[in-house]
Amino acid sequence: MEILAFLIPVSLFLGGLGLAAFFWAMKTRQFDDPEGDANRILTKDYDDRPKR
Repeated sequence: MEILAFLIPVSLFLGGLGLAAFFWAMKTRQFDDPEGDANRILTKDYDDRPKR
């Protein structure tokens, strides 16, 4: 049971870190083009070969 005194704060810290990363991504507009990827997949101009 003593390990819980260590694991609970660590898990809360990591959860807060993930939440902070999510809010940072929202603030820096990382999710501004949700339709772009969906439309890009359906275009006929798709190139199968990677650039060399």
